[in-house]
Formats: sequence, structure tokens, C-alpha cells
Amino acid sequence: MKKALRAFGAFWWDFLVGDTPEFFVAALVVVALAFLLHTHRVLGAIVLPVFVLVVVALSAVRVRRRR
Repeated sequence: MKKALRAFGAFWWDFLVGDTPEFFVAALVVVALAFLLHTHRVLGAIVLPVFVLVVVALSAVRVRRRR
């Protein structure tokens, strides 16, 4: 049973986090921002895509520096 639970946890860790934990954290932040801004639709429509673009750009810069 313990081995099965460990394998199940490892699967979800690899599935959700994988090689880029910053995307997992960013996804949690996007969900939290969407929840907080659900009454301010215009602000949410601006803030959420900008946040996602910044996270993707920073990740691309980070990967580029590795090479």
C-alpha cells in the first residue's frame, strides 16, 4: 500500500510540476488572481494575460541563459 501511494504521489508530482516548477506556481497564482479579480472583469482581462506573458518570457530568458 505504501509503495502504491508513493507511486501515486510521484505521478502527480511529475504531472503537475515536471521540469518547470515555476509554471506550476504561476498556474496557482493565475487561479488565485482570477478568483480575486472575478468581480473586476476588465482588470482581470488585462492583468491575467500580462502576468502569463511575463512568466513565459522570464522562463524563456532563464532557459536561454542555460545554453
